[in-house]
Amino acid sequence: MNWKKKVFENFRLYAVTDLSGDDPRILNQVEAAYRGGADIVQLRSKHLSDASLYRLGLRFRKIADRFRKLFFVNDRLDLALALKADGVHLGQDDLPMEAVRKIVAPGPLFIGRSTHSLEQALDAVREGVDYIGVGPIFKTPTKQHYRPVGTRLIRKVAGRVRIPFVAIGGINSTNIGEVLAAGARRVAVVRAVFGSSDPCAAARELCEAMEAYEE
Repeated sequence: MNWKKKVFENFRLYAVTDLSGDDPRILNQVEAAYRGGADIVQLRSKHLSDASLYRLGLRFRKIADRFRKLFFVNDRLDLALALKADGVHLGQDDLPMEAVRKIVAPGPLFIGRSTHSLEQALDAVREGVDYIGVGPIFKTPTKQHYRPVGTRLIRKVAGRVRIPFVAIGGINSTNIGEVLAAGARRVAVVRAVFGSSDPCAAARELCEAMEAYEE
């Protein structure tokens, strides 16, 4: 088993950027997130140009390799391939797996799908994705148009889904216990790490909470 597959199979903390501008400070924050225990960092922005995303992505790729951790891209399969990312995360309205597999064969790129209901989660499993995102669990500004699904959906998914799933949406150090108690073993966060004045400490606190829960 290569190290990237091992990291993916055992990942716990998935840190997602939400870039509104081309701020070079994000590079230090990404390093800090990995240092604090994040296994995956996702490049995500609804505002930056393709050129800016590509330039940043090249730097993200180098940082991830240095820490022997994973680097994913949000939505954009083309950008993920150009950057030699380890994975791409797709939304409900993005390319179906049938189309994805016409572009990239199984193996070199981990494919994730956002899901907001048990039905969508099961559909994504049948579709053949490598992992699913489940949420938004709590209210979050990054998904303003989605009603929070709550921890009840985590319990449903945990009972039916056998591929990796990651809970996402408004999760932080104060409510992660509810998420873990509902059956999640992987969490994705945006503001809890990248909105912190100390991303390394924030990531470490979340990882310690997950480790303590499993003891």
